[in-house]
Amino acid sequence: MRTSADRLRHTIMFELIGLITVTPLASWLLDKDMAKIGAMSVFLSLTAMMCNYVFNVAFDHALVRLGRPLNHRPAWMRVLHAVLFESSLLIIAVPMVAWWLEMSLWQAFITDIGFALFFLCYAYVFNWAYDSVFPIPMEEGEHA
Repeated sequence: MRTSADRLRHTIMFELIGLITVTPLASWLLDKDMAKIGAMSVFLSLTAMMCNYVFNVAFDHALVRLGRPLNHRPAWMRVLHAVLFESSLLIIAVPMVAWWLEMSLWQAFITDIGFALFFLCYAYVFNWAYDSVFPIPMEEGEHA
């Protein structure tokens, strides 16, 4: 499995690159002040980082229990991982977005779906790239 330090590096890189990308885009699309979107994005990012760590540890433990290798993840598994994580984050984020942007839960849900779709694609690409740059070391006697 990945070390705690590696998981921390993964999470920080994911969130920083995501924030730099999504904040100006969301400000423009929602016609909201960049500072307001930025503050909300940072708050959601911190929430997502905590959730991401817990989710990834649980996902890896589930793979181990199912007898699946941790260092080989086919495309379908990457899609499943991204969809499950973004769905769980959606449940947490919608009320926060509604409150922060002073909108209805429905408007916040639609807004958050946009964020989720962006981060769904971003998570797939980022995690694939991260695993390529920082592969999980194989254990002794294990084959790729």
